[in-house]
Amino acid sequence: MLISSRFRTCSWEALCARREGEKESPQSFLNSELFTLTYGALVTQLCKDYENDEDVNKQLDKMGYNIGVRLIEDFLARSNVGRCHDFRETADVIAKIAFKMYLGITPSITNWSPGGDEFSLILENNPLVDFVELPDNHSSLIYSNLLCGVLRGALEMVSQRLLFQ
Repeated sequence: MLISSRFRTCSWEALCARREGEKESPQSFLNSELFTLTYGALVTQLCKDYENDEDVNKQLDKMGYNIGVRLIEDFLARSNVGRCHDFRETADVIAKIAFKMYLGITPSITNWSPGGDEFSLILENNPLVDFVELPDNHSSLIYSNLLCGVLRGALEMVSQRLLFQ
């Protein structure tokens, strides 16, 4: 997943520091497991409803965006974050706090651009693919595109307009 700030519009407002000693609750673990188990069924239904993978990719992004717009309030309330001072700090909060809080994983942050306005998040263990086998006829499907939409929606709500690929 490539994240670029080339389309950034406002300040670096968003995500930062976590409360000391806070642990993941059993409820959030249960929610991420339920989401992981049902996500494959959602994508399967979208593949049946739309004729081509491009339309499915657009729907996944749109759905993710709508989730992100609502999820950012929960994230800010539960994580007790403040403003980030730069784009690298924002990337750290996304990877180390947000992904851990909602999916129970911590992606790697790599491929920083020389200008520091673009990076990649690498999901070593993507929980969305745990219970899924994609047929060969969906080679252009971006299965985890929902995650890009979630990040785009959430970050736009804190005045960061970014490009996700």
